[in-house]
Amino acid sequence: MAAAVLPLPKSALRTALTTSATQPALFGSPLPKKPLPAGLPREWYVAHNRRLKTMRLVIALLDSGVYEPAQAGNARIRITADRIGVHPPSDITCRMVRALLSYGR
Repeated sequence: MAAAVLPLPKSALRTALTTSATQPALFGSPLPKKPLPAGLPREWYVAHNRRLKTMRLVIALLDSGVYEPAQAGNARIRITADRIGVHPPSDITCRMVRALLSYGR
């Protein structure tokens, strides 16, 4: 028998969106951070951090009801970034967000 899924109140969604990545509001304590491996080229660190930002933005967009890449223009992605407290994403990161949204389809 399937359990009933109750919708979250809007205040809980707003709290989840405005809480920093190190302090999740709804999912318990954060995982401990591990240092990144040393000695890799700078491009690796840039790409790694860009992928992390992309994942945070996609999760926030999905939580706010954006499921299609066509709904996620650069302006909406940048507004979401401001809402969750990350630096405004570049055009490349916005493109990665839309690509990741399309993989869910």
